[in-house]
Amino acid sequence: MSVMFRCFAAAALAGPVLAVPAAAQRTHVVRLIADASAHDYRFAPAALTVRPNDVIVFRVASGPPHSIVFEREGLSPDARGALDAAMAGRSAELSSPLLTQVGAEYRMVVPRVPAGTYSFYCLPHRAYDERGTLTVR
Repeated sequence: MSVMFRCFAAAALAGPVLAVPAAAQRTHVVRLIADASAHDYRFAPAALTVRPNDVIVFRVASGPPHSIVFEREGLSPDARGALDAAMAGRSAELSSPLLTQVGAEYRMVVPRVPAGTYSFYCLPHRAYDERGTLTVR
């Protein structure tokens, strides 16, 4: 038996080799809240720490409409392009579609961007300072 055949046979008997990701994918849920009577406009939580390939679910809890818009200022062209490409169904550059009903969700897979903090806001409630930050490790 040749050495190559023995190595192949041993690998076949060992069974399939499964690739294990370096870090498990996590899902983060962010509630979008607006309550005019309490002057309460916020993302909950407002600060997230994530890794590339994590999933963020933005869910309208109250006071629609809401949206998610990443701040353009200070973004490198590569980070800007990666974030924009990760936002399915954009209404504009770096902008989610408008979420118009309680319970509506917007999902985003965190792209590979340089480690750092990225700011975002809700366009309909920007004047009320509905803001958040995404820290990518």
